[in-house]
Amino acid sequence: MQIIRFEVGDTVELKKPHPCGTKEFKILRVGSEMRVVCLGCGRDMNVDRIKLEKATKRILSSETAEKGTAGIPSKD
Repeated sequence: MQIIRFEVGDTVELKKPHPCGTKEFKILRVGSEMRVVCLGCGRDMNVDRIKLEKATKRILSSETAEKGTAGIPSKD
């Protein structure tokens, strides 16, 4: 399993929806415990990094994506 590189400001799509119905979350803090906010209802929560990595389907947008430094690392 590869380590996903999350950045503050990334919008991620999870595999399962939040109870409000949306699958999109914005990352507010990175570290061993990540702080995310639901883009549907605004619920703010802390999630362990490993749990978030397993639940992430893909990174939808990133503030650093234009620079090409965010997201899942390429296989070199």
